[in-house]
Order: sequence, then C-alpha cells, then structure tokens
Amino acid sequence: MNRNYKLAGDNPYDGLPKSAFWKSGVVTESPLSLEGLYEPKFRITQQDRIATAGSCFAQHIARFLKARSFQVMDAEPAPPFLPEGLRQAYGYATYSARYGNIYSSTQLRQLAAEILGEFRPQNFVWRKGAAFVDGLRPAVEPDGFASEDELRVNRAFHLNRVRALFQNMDVFVFTLGLTETWRDRASGTVFPTAPGILGGRFDQAAFEFHNLTYGEVFAAMTDFIRLVSALRQGRPLKIILTVSPVPLTATASGKHVISATAYSKSVLRAVAGDLAAAHDFIDYFPSYEMVTNPAARGQFFTDNLRTVRESGVQAVMAAFLRAHGVETAQPAGLTPPPPDVHGEADFTLDGGASEAQCEDALLEAFGG
Repeated sequence: MNRNYKLAGDNPYDGLPKSAFWKSGVVTESPLSLEGLYEPKFRITQQDRIATAGSCFAQHIARFLKARSFQVMDAEPAPPFLPEGLRQAYGYATYSARYGNIYSSTQLRQLAAEILGEFRPQNFVWRKGAAFVDGLRPAVEPDGFASEDELRVNRAFHLNRVRALFQNMDVFVFTLGLTETWRDRASGTVFPTAPGILGGRFDQAAFEFHNLTYGEVFAAMTDFIRLVSALRQGRPLKIILTVSPVPLTATASGKHVISATAYSKSVLRAVAGDLAAAHDFIDYFPSYEMVTNPAARGQFFTDNLRTVRESGVQAVMAAFLRAHGVETAQPAGLTPPPPDVHGEADFTLDGGASEAQCEDALLEAFGG
C-alpha cells in the first residue's frame, strides 16, 4: 500500500503504528497476541459452509473451527460401524473429504482436474503386500484395499463427494505445505509421498522428484481457481490461504534441510501473498508467521523442532477467531510438552485429537 506524505522532506517512518517497528512490534509484544498481524479482508461466520484441505497443519484449523460451532463440511463421514478412535487413522473426520494430506498446489489442481475429467491420473495403483494402495491418498486405508476394483470404486465415490463439496462450500481454507513433490514421469501425476513409503515400489525410471518453482505454484493455484469456478458455474467463493509452519521432515533436493525448508516456505508464502493481493475473494492468514515468530523463541515447537505444540495451535487459532469476531479465551502460557512415548509426536497415526496425521513424518525413520 502506498503512503502519502505532506512534504517531500518528511520522515516516512513518523507516525507509523508500533507494528511497523521490530522493537515494538516483535520484541516487546507477546507472541500469544500480535497486534495488527492479521486483519481479515472479509469475515467468515458460523453460517458459512467451510471446507478445509492442505498439509498436516490444516487439520488443526478444522478441529478448532468445529469446536467453535463453525459449519465445517464433512462430505465423506465415517461409516457408523467404525469406532471413533479409528476414524482419523482411516482418513475420516480430518478434513472436509477423505483426500488425506494435500501438501502441494499441484496435488490440489490435479484433484479438481480429475473431477472435471480434464486429467486422468496414471500409475497410482500401488501394491502393499497382497493389498492395493491408492497412491494419491495412500494413508486413508492403513491396510490397503482388497482388490484394484475395490480401490477404483472407492476412488470414484470419493471424487463424487469432493465434487459436491467444491460445488457447495462457501469458504475454502487451504494450507500450503510443500514445494517438493514426487510424480510419475510419463503422465505428470503428483503423489503426496514418494512411492515405497506407504506402498508401491520406487522405480527411478517411472517416478521423479520435482521441486516446484514460484511460477509453477502460482500457475497451479490459478488453475485450481479456474477449475473450481467451472464446477460452481460462477457461484461466489471465498478462499483463505495459509502456509504450514512445520519444517520439512526430509529433503530430496540435495540441499541442507534448513535451506530446503526456507526455499519451500518462501515460495509458498510469496504465492499466497500475491494471490491475496490480486483477488478480493482470497485472503491470507499468517499462521506461518505466528508460529515461527522470533519472539516465541522456538517455544511453539516441541523438542523435535518440527511439531507445533498445542499451545502454539491455540495461539494461532485464537488470533484467527478473534479477527473473525468470535470471543475466545487467551491461550494458556507456554508449557513444556508432555513426554512423547512414541519418540516423535507427529509420527503417531492413531493418537489423540491434537495429533496431526502426516505421511511425511514417516520419513524421519530413514534419517538415522
């Protein structure tokens, strides 16, 4: 935003709010309540039908919105016979549909294109022993499908439910997670994790690593908007973009994981900001900045320096809810994380409500 000054000789920093200065905006400000960091472009209400998708951190957003009686859509509810304690492990009650984690912009675009018949994924039926795995959402059936036919029927049902979701949602909240992707060389089909991690076998002749550029992420998100607009036949939609604050578990880029994380988050943050600046119906929520804020001194992360503590999630969501006019108690002070009996808090796939289900956390096992 351009600022106008009365005289050419005026100090352009005179009169700026305290949030414009590092000392008053960060050093002396509580990391639990950062004034002016999030000013929503539009309000969402408890009457809006909200759909959520994205990387692991997006699961927390859905959880908090549900707890505050927002209408978080569930296009694929769990069958009544499935015990509640197993629903997350089978991909239910996690997002607004059973698509699992959508880490990349190209995954999201690909899903919408498949629904519209503009894209047919290839090489996504993987084997896991005697079972079959949907490589496009490999974690939703922990034991796999009994046959390829069962897998394809289940996927067709899933696509129909996502179509209805995209057509009927009022607000779409999407958390951008990664630029690093694995894809089928011949068709360009993008997977949420490398073949061989949760099923299938990695064949270098068939699959390749690809690290998305700014231009590719921007183009994929723009194309997703086009595809969803076609599905909705012009019906208005509000989109809220966030960037996951969770660092990469591992990188296949050849770079140090710190540099790889910085690249990935920088690209995603730049794209989200530019999309929000270009469209009135797109807003950016700075969950990434809130969690990685230096004033928190790393206290929003557990000892593995990746997993966001519940206190960090609470602080982020309290800021979001307050900005949208929902009164909420101030988050509790930062406390040490509870003992992690599993070794890695984000590694568990069947834990409590605050644990996110993340395929990429499985890569930790290969790190020695």
